[in-house]
Amino acid sequence: MSESIKSTIQLNNGIKIPVIGLGTYLTDDSDIEKSVRSAIEQGYRHIDTASYYKNEKKIGDTIKELIKEGKVKREELFITTKVGTWQHGYENALKAFQESLEKLQLDYLDCYLIHYPGTYSEIPKGESMSSLRSQTWKALEKLYDDGKVRSIGVSNYAISHLHELLSNCRIKPVMNQVEFHPYLFQEELLNYCKSNGIVLEAYGSLSGGNEILTEPVVLEISKQLSKSPAQVLLKWAIQNGLVVIPKSIKPERVYENSNLDFTISNEDIQKLNHLNKNKRFYWDPSNVN
Repeated sequence: MSESIKSTIQLNNGIKIPVIGLGTYLTDDSDIEKSVRSAIEQGYRHIDTASYYKNEKKIGDTIKELIKEGKVKREELFITTKVGTWQHGYENALKAFQESLEKLQLDYLDCYLIHYPGTYSEIPKGESMSSLRSQTWKALEKLYDDGKVRSIGVSNYAISHLHELLSNCRIKPVMNQVEFHPYLFQEELLNYCKSNGIVLEAYGSLSGGNEILTEPVVLEISKQLSKSPAQVLLKWAIQNGLVVIPKSIKPERVYENSNLDFTISNEDIQKLNHLNKNKRFYWDPSNVN
């Protein structure tokens, strides 16, 4: 099993997503152009952002420039953004999408996700978080029907949220983007998504500062394969069936993160799986009703 920057997998609606993408969370505005430009020039075709990241305009500017320079064509790109936690609700989500589309300066999106099953805003009187999620999803279904987005999905959804959605949706989500690394090996969620035809996409693959990158088991496998700890962690996720979206502003790291043309043995995959501590570095959706 060897992945390159051109490797893709098919989503449940038939469209293809590159297995390796560029994450842009917490990338400073001053660094976004360098990061996106470096990634696309090195062959990345999948860029992940969100309204919450406050960098859609800068990403849009950079993509527009690269298209103008002939470095890439719009139809070659897979661009994902997300409805913010404060943008739940039918009308709010439609408005949020339009704002993101205008900032990104695109005619359509490749994927639009609900960023989180909860909200940090006040829930309107007579509503519940469950009903707000349902309304938000209905807005995404309309955007999909109208051809404004090629696929729709969710992020940070636990099994309970997915079950609720699958019980009521007209269009099934193509993806669930969640924190996923050896310290948070969400096996039950992974199996649930696989059995329902939903791709699991990993964020935070290299999170926790140096904690995971200096984990002895990771270092041992890294040395054995003559690959960096980051490459081992990303390849581990891909061999477990996930899409990965590592972020970096350093061109050499951007390249390293996409150079995954090797295979980790099943034995070593199991060693990494068994590092699970249910340890999160980001949001915990398990208490969201």
